[in-house]
Parts: sequence; structure tokens; C-alpha cells
Amino acid sequence: MIKHHPTFELLKSFVDGDLPASLSAGIAIHADMCPTCQHQIAQLTEQVAEANFEFEAAFLDRFIVDDGDDVADMPAISFEQMIDNITSTDEIIEPTVNAEKHITFNEQSYVLPSALNNMQLGKTAHVGKLSRARLQLDEDEIHTSLLHIEPGGGVPEHTHKGFELTLLLDGSFDDENGHYEKGDFIMLSGDHQHHPISADGCLCYTVANDALHFTQGINKLLNPIGSFIY
Repeated sequence: MIKHHPTFELLKSFVDGDLPASLSAGIAIHADMCPTCQHQIAQLTEQVAEANFEFEAAFLDRFIVDDGDDVADMPAISFEQMIDNITSTDEIIEPTVNAEKHITFNEQSYVLPSALNNMQLGKTAHVGKLSRARLQLDEDEIHTSLLHIEPGGGVPEHTHKGFELTLLLDGSFDDENGHYEKGDFIMLSGDHQHHPISADGCLCYTVANDALHFTQGINKLLNPIGSFIY
């Protein structure tokens, strides 16, 4: 059961088109798995459409001047005729079905969300029980990845210099704040510190705009490669 969702502010920014592609894709993937957020997005989209319609109507009322002569020469607009024109052909256009895209980590294959079908993946890199493939979105300091944790693996305790989004695509993991399963959307900032561990393995979609900062013991030696993992 999905327990962690994007905030209302993030959903609103998603509907308004104000988010970078990486975060928009994360919300779209989550919404495909979450009826609650699907409903919220549909409501927000309807509100935006109504607001745009009202604005356009007010704009037309204010700036279109009826001088009488031109309007008289305009043909009458028939709603029934418009419908007839739309339905005048029996031709059925079949929607294009995109082939499933897969990725394999440690001999385990995963079907990727459709939102990622047209995104180019970089080469897979490995560190211990972690594997990471970058998504090539060219968003400068924002790094977007598919992160795979093998059973019994985890990410050393760390905090974040920027934000970190983790969306679980498969499997589960635990940290100090709780248990997370497929579909959970976890947004963290520099105020958070955690140590994710996956007992059975998991695949995550991750977005981060700066490196991890490891905070415990010998793991601090990993800080020079903190940007490698996420």
C-alpha cells in the first residue's frame, strides 16, 4: 500500500508545468500507481482548464469590438454542423502502443514505467551491492538515475546537500523513518539524514540536485564520490 505521496504544492506545480522533466516524470510514474494522486491531478487539471477558459472569455469580451457591419457578414456557426464535420468519417485511428522497455540489474529484469520509454539510459555502474544507470536528461546539476539495491544492500548513512527524490519502482527498503514499498514517493532535503537498507532488493527512480554527504565513521571517506550514487 502506497503511504508516501507528493505534496499538494508539487502536484500543483506538475499540473502547471513548472517542474523540471525529472521531477515531472517522477510524479507521472507515481500517479500511474496511485489512484489518490491521479484523482488530485485530474481535479487540479480541471481547475486550471476552467480558469484558462474564463480568462480567455474575459479577454475576448474586453478586446473584440462589434462594429455591426462585419458581424452581419459572418456565417452563422452551427454546433450541429461542427459535430457532423467531426464525425463525417468512419475511419478509426488506432493509438500507437509503445513497446515495453526493460532494464536488467544483477540478472534481474524490470519493466520500466512508460514515462521513461523515450529517455536515454547511460551505462550501468556498480559499487558493492549498488548499481546505477543515469537517465540522460541534460538538466545540468540535476541527476536522474535508476538505482538498484541488491538484497541485503543499502546506502550508507547520509544527508543531502540539495533535495533527493526516491520513488520505489519495485521491491522495498527501510530506514530510520519507516518502511517503503512500490509506489512510495519520498522527497528529502538537507534536513534529513537516513540509512536506507533493502532486505529483499529494490529498484528506485532517483532525482538529486547535489551530492550525498556521508555522515558516519569510515563511510565519510566516500564523500568524494557522493555524486556517483545518486
